[in-house]
Amino acid sequence: MNGFQVRHVAKDDVSILYLSGFLDAHTVPQFENALEEVIKKKRYKIVVNFKDLDYISSAGLGVFMGFIEEVRANGGDIKLSNLSKRVYKVFDLLGFPALFEIYDDEQEACSKF
Repeated sequence: MNGFQVRHVAKDDVSILYLSGFLDAHTVPQFENALEEVIKKKRYKIVVNFKDLDYISSAGLGVFMGFIEEVRANGGDIKLSNLSKRVYKVFDLLGFPALFEIYDDEQEACSKF
């Protein structure tokens, strides 16, 4: 069983979520809760850092679709950074690069708000 962890760090007005391990149907609720917490605090500038994420399933991708509308309606965005080739491939297959801004590093993603 591969663990999944999500860690939230606030940098000024940007919330950064660090994902590690495996994000799949079993661990999705954990990620959803983390995003809900951030949004509840009216923090809509969100960067998700995938540096330590080994795997993402389509269920994991669904979380982004579930939240992006609310975030953007409040003038924010969810930007993605530090995707491994394997994780990027999954995003790419489902057309995500057209919907989300993807950056090589977190610093760059934060600077785009």
